[in-house]
Amino acid sequence: MKGNKELITVLNSLLADELTVINQYMVQSEMCANWGYSKLHKAIRKQAMDEMLHAEWLIGRIIFFEGVPIVSKLNPIKVGKTVSEIISNNDNTELDVVSSYNDAIKLAREVDDQGTLELLTKILIMEEGHVDWAEKQRAQIDQMGIENYLVSQTESPAS
Repeated sequence: MKGNKELITVLNSLLADELTVINQYMVQSEMCANWGYSKLHKAIRKQAMDEMLHAEWLIGRIIFFEGVPIVSKLNPIKVGKTVSEIISNNDNTELDVVSSYNDAIKLAREVDDQGTLELLTKILIMEEGHVDWAEKQRAQIDQMGIENYLVSQTESPAS
C-alpha cells in the first residue's frame, strides 16, 4: 500500500532515533555491568530491548507503505562517563523522543492514518515509561546521594 511520503519520512526519522538509543543503551548497559551495577545493567538493557521492538514496528510500517527503511542513519550517541551522566543523558534523549512521537502523531492525524496513529501512540506510551524511569532514578540520586544510590544498584553476593 502506498503511504504518505511525508509520514514515511517522519517514520524513518523516528527509526533513526530508535536505532540511536539502542546503541546508546547497549553501551551503557555493558558499562554498568562492568562497574558491578547489575540492577542498572538489567534495567537499561530492558529499555534497549524495548527500543528494538519500536524499531522493528517502525520498519514494518514503512515497508507496509512500500517505503524503504533507512537503517544506516544514527543520531549522535550520548553515552556518558558516570552513572549520573548516563541517567541524565537518557532522560534528555527520551524527552526529545517523546516530543518527536507527539509531532508524528499530529501528522498521522492530519493525513487520517489510524493504523500509524495507533502504532505511534503505543510506542509513545512506552517512551513515556522510559522518561518516568529516568526521572525516578534522578530523584533517588538527589534524595539519597550518588553513593547510596549506587549501592542500591548492586546485588548481594550469593551466600
